[in-house]
Amino acid sequence: MDEADWARRLAETWESFDQRTETEFRALIDQLVAELPEGSPVGTYERASAFDATDRPDLAVPLYEEALAAGLAGERRRAAVIQLASSVRNLGRPEQSISLLTAELAAGSDHRDDAVRAFLALALMDAGRAREATSLALTALAPHLTQYQRSVANYARLLVEPDPAAAKPAGS
Repeated sequence: MDEADWARRLAETWESFDQRTETEFRALIDQLVAELPEGSPVGTYERASAFDATDRPDLAVPLYEEALAAGLAGERRRAAVIQLASSVRNLGRPEQSISLLTAELAAGSDHRDDAVRAFLALALMDAGRAREATSLALTALAPHLTQYQRSVANYARLLVEPDPAAAKPAGS
């Protein structure tokens, strides 16, 4: 199997997502996965992603877990954790999502950090932790602003940390 050709065909399949029915799309993913060695964590991940994209998080979750347990690596590993966390949140388990994403933030940093934070903010909202969610989202957004970066970052921090100046009694 030519890996570059397989990756190109996979990318084309994902690009065609909106032009296909859910059944057609999943069938195309299954055909591509069938070309991989049996038990390939990449194949399992791609099948999970296809179920996730077609609103079947209940079928995606066990496949994400299987792919991660089988040693899914590289770019796909972090994407799988993000997508798994999103799926379990959609299934009504925000605390599990929070746990997965908090661990992911602590595990290292890359270009997907803001995505991790975005999905963590959603999970925090679902868990009734709106101030933390808003703080996290604003903290992720602040570096991307052309103005007001420092102000937004400070306001985000104050949502979850008490302002030391406000805690001082009058006349102190």
